[in-house]
Amino acid sequence: MAARLPTYAANMRDNPQWLAMFALGRFLPVRQALWRLAHEGVSDDCSASMFTANQPETVSTLRSEGLVTGLQLPEPVCADVLRFAQSTPCFANLSRRVEFLPSAHGKAVGRAGRPVLTGHYFDRVEACPAVVAVRDDPLLHAVAAGYLGRKARVISTRLWWSFPTSDASDADLNLASQEKLHFDLDDWRALKFFFYLTPVDQDGGPHVYIRRTHNRRLARHQWTLVVGHPNQEVLDAYGPENKTTVLGGAGHGFVVDPFGFHMGTVVRNSPRLMLEVGFGVSSALGRRFHGEPAVQHPRR
Repeated sequence: MAARLPTYAANMRDNPQWLAMFALGRFLPVRQALWRLAHEGVSDDCSASMFTANQPETVSTLRSEGLVTGLQLPEPVCADVLRFAQSTPCFANLSRRVEFLPSAHGKAVGRAGRPVLTGHYFDRVEACPAVVAVRDDPLLHAVAAGYLGRKARVISTRLWWSFPTSDASDADLNLASQEKLHFDLDDWRALKFFFYLTPVDQDGGPHVYIRRTHNRRLARHQWTLVVGHPNQEVLDAYGPENKTTVLGGAGHGFVVDPFGFHMGTVVRNSPRLMLEVGFGVSSALGRRFHGEPAVQHPRR
């Protein structure tokens, strides 16, 4: 939690209303009351979407499960994002201090003086037309409007590498949101779309989600300042049968309610490239990483 204090300070500085969400947004009765007050969103015309998913079915499954898999990026879009990421310098471990091409990961570790688990692009994603096209896709906006209500808006756009690392400390893993189940407090209501740009198998750093925990939460997981909890404790509380490990080839996508328990896992073979588009409902909030401004998109 101490490592995230700069993030929290930046949010409070930008708008003190963030503190109310951070303090109260972890309580299911508060969240559920606000969900009931949400006005239904107007769905976009999805005929021009690059995706073939059904919007009503996706929204319905999200409401019950908190996770929907099976979105698929077209191969040309996936290839364009991958080419951009391979040829554009990223930043090590959520900091702009060490900049490197992903092919030079080994040298970046030497310069950083510590394991480099991730390489983020921050606002450089704006220079990739394929990323912008995914973020603006009408199906994503229609699903967000159907699930979150008419205030749905993009609050984050992230592109990052996860690298195989054998000597990462617990602090390194926590910074990278890996290997510890947690829930996000990005907004009163939120939704995140993820896309693998490289194939992900069991050793490729798959995303793990505990289904139905977005609307089911024990009291001890609400009356707490921390969002991360021991993995076995979470599985014992909500059932190992609800654990879903998302595997898929290049272009495989899925959408989650990030208030449900989830985690990234350690990459053990080749580097993994991931794209995220996050939606929320509050203009007062901006997704930040230790003070780094979020890449946002104006309300449509």
